[in-house]
Amino acid sequence: MLIVASALKGYGIHSSEGRLGSVRDLLIDDTTWKVRGVVVDTGSWLTSRKVLLHPQALGTPDYEREAFSVALTRRQIEDSPSIETDEPVSLQMQNSLYNYYGWAPLWGGSYFGGGAMASPISGPAYFGMASERASQRFNGSDDQGDPHLRSGESIVSYHMEASDGAIGHLENLMVNDENWTIHYLIVDTRNWWPGKHVLISPFAVTNINFSDRQIALNVTSEQVKSSPPWDPVVAIDTYYQQQLHNHYGWRGYGW
Repeated sequence: MLIVASALKGYGIHSSEGRLGSVRDLLIDDTTWKVRGVVVDTGSWLTSRKVLLHPQALGTPDYEREAFSVALTRRQIEDSPSIETDEPVSLQMQNSLYNYYGWAPLWGGSYFGGGAMASPISGPAYFGMASERASQRFNGSDDQGDPHLRSGESIVSYHMEASDGAIGHLENLMVNDENWTIHYLIVDTRNWWPGKHVLISPFAVTNINFSDRQIALNVTSEQVKSSPPWDPVVAIDTYYQQQLHNHYGWRGYGW
């Protein structure tokens, strides 16, 4: 199922011990367009500390309860590496987190290649010595952060540039809740094509300029205008996606 990323914000994280926190943000790899981390606000029980969880730990969201169930304990969350959301997530920080929980860093592959990525594993591994290593702070050169790991919230409002000019701004991301892949960028074209929203696949992205807050696309403005219309209140089905991909010449998502 496809879901708008912002709708997941605030979803509760629940274990057998009760509520552990709520979803605050998603960390996106802009080379694979996979969600590689879910930022969780643990609230008052950890003095509003933010922790980073692997999407693999959450599974499919419960839309009725607006919640995720996890097989984690409060102690495991408390001892896990913390994350400051106003700082870059270093590669070593990620590695310490994955070591602590026994998660596969680049799980599940991608629609953009990268066949060497690890497959999902069934759940968190033994926590013994790994938790001690995970709590250490590293000072290597990678601490400047992974240049391809971005906060989903941070790229919302980026300017969208077709090959022949601006077409609007990024309003949201659409996530596949089964494999945590970004399937579409939701573009608000109000300043160029009033009243319209369009879906653009990450296949079309050629460059992201973070200093200029701009995303470059290999589509033309005319292609965008003549693309199959998207109604935000209507669920996206396979037929619509096939039409959209055929229009732009994008490869499919394995329907």
